[in-house]
Amino acid sequence: MDHRAAPSAPLRRTRRIVLAGLAILALAGAVFAVRRPLTMAAPACLAGRWHGCFDTENGVLLMMLAGLPAAAMVTWGLTLPRRAAGVASAWRRSLAEVGVVYGTAPFVWITLMPGPGAGVVPGRVSLVPLRDLVTMGPIGIGGNLLIFAALGFFAPLRFAALASVPRILALGAGSSAVVETLQYVLRLDRVSSVDDVLVNAAGAVLFGLASRRWWHAVAEAPPDRPRPEPAPMPVPARVRARAD
Repeated sequence: MDHRAAPSAPLRRTRRIVLAGLAILALAGAVFAVRRPLTMAAPACLAGRWHGCFDTENGVLLMMLAGLPAAAMVTWGLTLPRRAAGVASAWRRSLAEVGVVYGTAPFVWITLMPGPGAGVVPGRVSLVPLRDLVTMGPIGIGGNLLIFAALGFFAPLRFAALASVPRILALGAGSSAVVETLQYVLRLDRVSSVDDVLVNAAGAVLFGLASRRWWHAVAEAPPDRPRPEPAPMPVPARVRARAD
């Protein structure tokens, strides 16, 4: 039998603060590293122009960073009624739902941006594994790893059925295959490559493993429904007799 005591509430609170601080530092470091490309799109985004903002990778990433406070407010807005209803792990469920959408949609949008020959150049397909990988470069590989990173990280925290490596792999590969198919069908002047699917799925698995320590909490949590109200206390016979 394991006699190790569970961490106390102050210790758990300290761990959360430390993790939140590290996450903020990592985000600040990433923003600092890409500050120059982001500032190139800032004038167009601040002016509300579509061209130069929402049709460029830099602009989409800049607006994604600018929208983080709004995403936090949405998470808090989803958490409050769930806590009031007594839903277990209300904060984690709300964060996972917002994280899946907010962390995946912008990257999918970037992937589906049309090239200069969209609608004119026929769709191109590359089905030879690892042939395109050598031409991606570090930036291309890193970008492909991030496309479904949020999906792999947050989906197992929201849905216990996805809390396994093979299922996350299948989810990432399936989602990537849909995106690559859309690139081909819509003739976006992009190459639908099997290597993109492989790297996208690998990114989902890697970031899913990063959240693996919290999977068991989702699996053990009760269904997402309010807790039953306590049964009313029985009324003593003397009180009933007086009421009659």
